[in-house]
Amino acid sequence: MPKRRFFAAAATILLAAAWAGEAGIAAAGGGGGELSARAPAHPVEGVAGTGLRRIGRQGALLYVPSGYRPDRAAPLLVMLHGAGGDARHSIGLARADAERLGFLLLAPKSKGASWDIVSGRRFGADVSALDSALKEVFADYSVDPGRVAVGGFSDGASYALSLGLINGELFSDILAFSPGFIAPARRRGRPRILISHGTADRVLPILETSRRIVPELKRVGYTVGFEEFAGGHEVPGRIARRFFEAVAAPRHSGEGGNP
Repeated sequence: MPKRRFFAAAATILLAAAWAGEAGIAAAGGGGGELSARAPAHPVEGVAGTGLRRIGRQGALLYVPSGYRPDRAAPLLVMLHGAGGDARHSIGLARADAERLGFLLLAPKSKGASWDIVSGRRFGADVSALDSALKEVFADYSVDPGRVAVGGFSDGASYALSLGLINGELFSDILAFSPGFIAPARRRGRPRILISHGTADRVLPILETSRRIVPELKRVGYTVGFEEFAGGHEVPGRIARRFFEAVAAPRHSGEGGNP
C-alpha cells in the first residue's frame, strides 16, 4: 500500500510545534471539548444504505461498507483531516480498509482551515458539528459502543488526541498519525492510543512532538503503541492498515480502551 500524504498549513504547524513544547499533556482544568453523543447498547433499525453519504453539518462524509448489517453492531472510526484538507482526504486514507474490515468511517470537515483548537485556541464550532454528526450516525446505524475510535493526521492527529483524551468514555481508541500537540484539558476514561511519526518529518519534527508526547502519556498511565518510521510527514500504508485492524478487531473486557 502506498504512502499517503496530505495538506498542512504553515501557521498551524508552527502553533502545533510550540504547543507540543509548552503544554505536552496538561493537568485537569482546561475544560471544553466534551461530546454528548453516545452509541446505544442495542441494534438500530435505521438507514440501511451503504456507500458514501453526506451527514451532519460542515460537509461531513460517512462511508458505510458494503457488508454492513443493521443487526450486527459495527466499529466506527472518526477520521480527522490535516490543516488545509477536507473530509475527502480522510475518506481516501481509510475507505479501502473500512470496506475490508467492515467499520463505519465518519470524516468531519473543520469549519476553518484547521480545527477550532488550532485556529482559534478554543473548542467551539467543530466540536458541536462533530457531536451533531455522531448523534446522526448513532441514530441511523448500529455502532458497537466498545469500538468507537477517533484518529487523524497532522493537525487532525493533534485534534484526535485532544478530543480523544477529553472524551475517553466515548472513544475506545485514538489513532494519531504525526501529531504535534495535546490541548490542555480534563482527561476522562482510558482509551488505547496508537501513534506513528516519521523520523525525518520536517513539518512536525519528531523530537519536538511525538517523542515528548508518548513518554508523557505513558507516565500518566495510558496504554500507548508508538511506531517510528524512516520517512517524513506522511502516513505509511502498512502502519495505517495495522492501526485500522486494531480498531476493527473484537474487544474483550479488560483489553485496553473501554470495556
